[in-house]
Amino acid sequence: MPKVHEHIEQPMDPDELEDEELEEIRRYEDFTTIDWIQDSILERKRRLRYARNSVLPRRSRGSLGSLARVWVQFKKVMTAGQSWFVLSIIGICIGLNAAIVSIISEWLSDIKMGYCSDGWWLNQQFCCWEIEGEEVDGCDSWHTWSHVTLARWMIFVLFAYAAGSGISEIKSILAGFVMQGFLGFATFFIKSITLPLVIASGLSVGKEGPSVHVACCIGSLVAGLFENFRRSQSKTREIITAASAAGVAVAFGSPIGGVLFSIEEMSHTFSIKTMWRSVFCALVATFTLAAMNPFRTGKLVLFQVTYDRDWHFFEIIFFVILGIFGGLYGAFVIKFNLQVAAFRRKHLANHGVAEAVTLATLTAIIGYFNRFLRIDMTSSMAILFKECEGGGNVFNLCQTNAQWRISNSLLLATIIRIGLVVISYGCKVPAGIFVPSMAIGATFGRMVGIMVKAMYTAYPQSGIFKFCAPDIPCITPGTYAFLGAAAALSGVMRITVTVVVIMFELTGALTYILPTMIVLLVTKAVGDFLGTNGIADEMIRFNGFPFLEKEDHVYNVTVSTVMRKDLNTLSETGMRVKDVESLLSSTNFKGFPIVSSDGSLTLVGYIDRSEIRYVLERARKNRGRLANTPCLFTARHQEPDDIDLAPDVHEDDEPEEYFAPTTAGEGIQFWPWVNKTPMTVSPELPLEIVMQIFKRMGPRTILVEAHGVLSGLVTVKDVLKFIATEKPDQRPSWDERGGLDGLLEEVWTWGSDVLSRSVQWSRRVVRR
Repeated sequence: MPKVHEHIEQPMDPDELEDEELEEIRRYEDFTTIDWIQDSILERKRRLRYARNSVLPRRSRGSLGSLARVWVQFKKVMTAGQSWFVLSIIGICIGLNAAIVSIISEWLSDIKMGYCSDGWWLNQQFCCWEIEGEEVDGCDSWHTWSHVTLARWMIFVLFAYAAGSGISEIKSILAGFVMQGFLGFATFFIKSITLPLVIASGLSVGKEGPSVHVACCIGSLVAGLFENFRRSQSKTREIITAASAAGVAVAFGSPIGGVLFSIEEMSHTFSIKTMWRSVFCALVATFTLAAMNPFRTGKLVLFQVTYDRDWHFFEIIFFVILGIFGGLYGAFVIKFNLQVAAFRRKHLANHGVAEAVTLATLTAIIGYFNRFLRIDMTSSMAILFKECEGGGNVFNLCQTNAQWRISNSLLLATIIRIGLVVISYGCKVPAGIFVPSMAIGATFGRMVGIMVKAMYTAYPQSGIFKFCAPDIPCITPGTYAFLGAAAALSGVMRITVTVVVIMFELTGALTYILPTMIVLLVTKAVGDFLGTNGIADEMIRFNGFPFLEKEDHVYNVTVSTVMRKDLNTLSETGMRVKDVESLLSSTNFKGFPIVSSDGSLTLVGYIDRSEIRYVLERARKNRGRLANTPCLFTARHQEPDDIDLAPDVHEDDEPEEYFAPTTAGEGIQFWPWVNKTPMTVSPELPLEIVMQIFKRMGPRTILVEAHGVLSGLVTVKDVLKFIATEKPDQRPSWDERGGLDGLLEEVWTWGSDVLSRSVQWSRRVVRR
């Protein structure tokens, strides 16, 4: 190692690129995009450093060397098993949290109706554990607050207290977007406390979406306790992906469905390693929840049912109707909820508490007088999913003489809850849309099932019902509620395979996989025809997060159309500290291209803003005032690349160390932190290829160069801005194709025409 001149300060190991000070600088870079390529380079350095330090020098290969080798192998085993240990802890914590939230939510929901005389801490199910069925006032130990309807209504409204889902934000985080505090302890604690209150308030929101957010918070917090994950963005996001799968698993009692949800909806890129970790975490969380047995039924969710009767081919007609409803419901809710979100952002941004209280009060006032809106949504689905035989005749659902009254009540509940979901989802409380959508689909599906059963009862000899066995009930209305719930969930989230598996795991009915697939394919076809995206994707676009869709589109433009041409660059030589600091203070860019100092704009490299700040702060601590000190972004002499080249490890010597000075007599040397091989493309490259590079490789910035000369740069935000403003030649949006607006206009025109003709016909009849 050559000696350094005495006036040069203590040299610095390039391994200090991972120094705590640099990590501290990066930690506070909020609303930025992670450069996955740079993260991979740093992870490679850590692996090489670990491998280098694991090699024993020759003089240690004696008796002590054997013990040392055993210790090295033990450390390797511990490192390899650390991921599974972390996932186990995360799964257990997620299961415990889900069980506690479920128990508290049930008690708070029932306290609006009455109390248990045997113990105030018991909800209605535990208070009346010896009574089978779902009747509201089902045992002597359960006392309602009053027998006067007006008094009961006032108490119901009084107890309807309330303090976003988070899925759209988590999707963006998994894609590389940094949101400080979104997965922190404060968020986890507050959301875990307020989630049971929100569910008990009766708001038309669910706990499943927020449960995924809480699970991801747990995953991030537990992973942050281990340095191996804390210092690697990619490893942390693998853990968060697995935690999201566990969150869905405990929400629906569906471990495989949770894994598929993380693949289909959450993760931007998904590897086999991540899938197995997701499976393991979901299984541990589900096992923990089953061990806690929060509902004391041996089931993981309240609406878990089993169907033992087969379906008939003529019912496909009605399954298609349910699928069409699911597609229309999803398009309607997404479109109008975005309009409500825009109104909320403009007028209610500073009135979140007042809005939540108002919505809870309004929901309680309206919902009390409808039996399917008054009770908890999961309890409502548990009733609607049941077969009529074996205790399913709750609220006279199976009584022929009450079928039209029940159908009207179900239709009214469907319409009212759709309106409540539109205005409630997105308010400033932990709000999910999974269960509300399923509840809406269940009420509509049960109504269709009752009507089909009424048709069979009225016309049992009709040709359409000739396949029905005479001694077995032909129509099972509960299955229509089940399929309607699947259709509505698929329509609003725009997921298919996940819903099929979740519904299968909920019912265990293999015979209903085909009807579920038929319903969801129709739902998807309707959604595709209307051009809708899932509500999570629409909220990402509404909030302006830098997230590229998984689907590919043809834009017929080159990257030169999209790239930024007016760039702030750094010269490899000739700049002083005051020039660099002026550039940092006048811009908020996360990195800067480095060009040659001869004015030819020849690309030399790229350096991140955080690295510049880190080197300047280290130099200022060591040397004080640096305003006129030169800044060097390329090495004066041939030096080893501390980023791409690991020191050699010789068999007879200790691992060689390489030192690079931060400052020298001639200036501050930034070159050890310069990326000399940044991602570059030609200006003529099609935009679709650049988008594929962003999605598959994950660079923060792609530089555009022509024959070595810097022409511009492009980021994900540039691409999204171009798509949103320029509207290139691509598949037109659903508004441009007519979409829901066009469909509603056609329906309105058709209805008005039918109404006018009916009025004219009635007038003719009266005149005659």
